[in-house]
Amino acid sequence: MADFKQDAQALLKAVGGKENVSAVTHCATRMRFVLNDPSKADKDAIEDIPSVKGTFTQAGQFQVIVGNKVAEFFNEFTALSGIEGGSKDDVKSAGKKNMNWIQRLMATLAEIFTPLIPAIVVGGLILGFRNVLEAVQFDSLGGTIVESSQFWSGVNAFLWLPGEAIFHFLPVGIVWSITKKMGTTQILGIVLGITLVSPQLLNAYAAPGTAAADIPVWDFGFAQLQMIGYQAQVIPAMLAGFLLVYLEIWLRKVIPEAISMIFVPLFALVPAVLAAHLILGPIGWIIGSWISTVVYAGLTGSFSWLFGFIFGGLYAPLVITGLHHMSNAIDLQLIADFGGTNLWPMIALSNIAQGSAVLAIIYLHRGNKKEEQISIPAAISCYLGVTEPAMFGINIKYVYPFVAAMTGSAIAGLISTTFNITANSIGVGGLPGILSIQDGSWLMFSIAMLVAIVVPFTLTVVFEKRGILTEYKNDNLPIPKLGS
Repeated sequence: MADFKQDAQALLKAVGGKENVSAVTHCATRMRFVLNDPSKADKDAIEDIPSVKGTFTQAGQFQVIVGNKVAEFFNEFTALSGIEGGSKDDVKSAGKKNMNWIQRLMATLAEIFTPLIPAIVVGGLILGFRNVLEAVQFDSLGGTIVESSQFWSGVNAFLWLPGEAIFHFLPVGIVWSITKKMGTTQILGIVLGITLVSPQLLNAYAAPGTAAADIPVWDFGFAQLQMIGYQAQVIPAMLAGFLLVYLEIWLRKVIPEAISMIFVPLFALVPAVLAAHLILGPIGWIIGSWISTVVYAGLTGSFSWLFGFIFGGLYAPLVITGLHHMSNAIDLQLIADFGGTNLWPMIALSNIAQGSAVLAIIYLHRGNKKEEQISIPAAISCYLGVTEPAMFGINIKYVYPFVAAMTGSAIAGLISTTFNITANSIGVGGLPGILSIQDGSWLMFSIAMLVAIVVPFTLTVVFEKRGILTEYKNDNLPIPKLGS
């Protein structure tokens, strides 16, 4: 077992001492602090600690990259400092005091959609595979795979079972996630979500083509309410979910505890279901349609190339602010309304571009063993869709790789929108992202991926060799002009 006592002691001093630590926990590779005064943290001193591989601040938390032995380091740190470690949720809550209202909103969106991403990624891969089976014409087969093989036809039909569960019944997951995030009764969220997609209702996909006279209704005598489902709809589910949780929170305050188990669920769920179908659902559907229509117009209109260039270039900075979490809701709304998303391919390309800039740093600084402990895992992580280690550990630290990655991503984004590259769904946001791309877009997405690899790598090398955005020390390693 490694001895982290000296390094833990140095870290405690460098973060401003015990009195400056409001909360601390750890994840798979990082120590995560909430500091009372973040300005007291000496980043240079922290990054000089042998066990530390980098630092960054995100979501109100000061995060110190330690590596796979972070649990051992954390135990040594808490034993030495006398600070009791908190749970991740406790640290997240404490970290919000260091965030403005926009950051809090984005953090909330992240906490809602993050638990859903594994299922959505699987759904995207399933849709992509089914697309190959049923839509791609093969000359050697004289048609599609499902037309020439009963086995693959059966596989294709079977895969729609989980595919439909993930996307058509997405509101169930959204409402559940909201109740989980807000700490209210999760089963009520699941039930509310089911009432939005129940088989009793007219399917949302069939509603636009159904005559008004044929739409089923609940007839209350003095009024009628249309029985329309909200399959795959994001905004209606979010509005209904938040109404449910705030109703429950309020009711628990006003209803006596002795009868709360009976009446809180009743008076929270039934009004929420009614409001969801009477008010929130229709309003949310309209809002969601407006958002997706505007974004889709930008992605496919006359100036789509400009939209792609700007979004591709600025997506990485959005990740730094946390505003990128809005894209999950927009992607899902685009999928519901248009059968695919033109936005997500640019996100995958941005991730690849960040990884390519790090790859150039690995090449330029080969032999720097300490940096390679950060850069090599960060590059791999980027190519598999997770960019934070690369951006905060390498690219933003040196500045010029970050600029190179943004430039490559902007050009790749321009290609993506110019050629209307479309994904079936959110997928693995790096090199494996091609599996989620619709078959008609594979060639151009491959070209865009090549651009996202070559341009950032080349620009990073050129910037360092020519001293653009850099200054040089005697050891010939770049120091960012804007500071670390």
